[in-house]
Amino acid sequence: MEFDSFSLAASTADLGDEPAAREYADLLEFRMDLAPEPLAALESYDGDLPVLATNRARWEGGEADDEGRLEALAAATANESVAAIDVELASIRAGDAEAVLETARERGVTVVASAHDFEGTDDRATLMRTLALATDRGDVGKLAVTAASLADALEVLSVTRALTENGERVATMAMGEVGRHSRAVAPVYGSKIGYAPVDPAEATAPGQYDLETLAALVEQLAPRGE
Repeated sequence: MEFDSFSLAASTADLGDEPAAREYADLLEFRMDLAPEPLAALESYDGDLPVLATNRARWEGGEADDEGRLEALAAATANESVAAIDVELASIRAGDAEAVLETARERGVTVVASAHDFEGTDDRATLMRTLALATDRGDVGKLAVTAASLADALEVLSVTRALTENGERVATMAMGEVGRHSRAVAPVYGSKIGYAPVDPAEATAPGQYDLETLAALVEQLAPRGE
């Protein structure tokens, strides 16, 4: 999956949500760390939407323990429905993710290198460095921060635009209520992936819109393919 234009991912721990997501989403973000038997679920998946597999570590807001986490993500790439995987930039920088990155690329699976800050938003220069490193180490660089002010959200959008104009593929958002609008606006500035739950009660990050709402907002502000 190239992510050359904006794609909307329906975040879920249940691949059975695919029929409900199909009308609005371009792919499913399958939260392996929140699913009881994720590899078995992928094996039996027969939906139409491609899958972005995420096995989020506890230290970055998920539920997966480190033992076997990246190995399970590598195993997921063998499934033909898995078009992309999310790998934490911290794991890549530490050298822990080399095997999963190599496996993904051998199988033609896109790598989203992600960084999350659940405490705040760094200064613009730090955001630029982090996101630029993510785009260097992955096919798409993802950056999610927590906005305490509109100025924080504006910094994220500014960095999004700057790297997009430099030819990089990024996915960005400001988490939390203050930054919530960035999820709808970021595609205007070049963000290539948006995330939303099918059911708003099952949000996987602070400030997410439900899938139908985000799809409608993005369509009004940044129609697909533009």
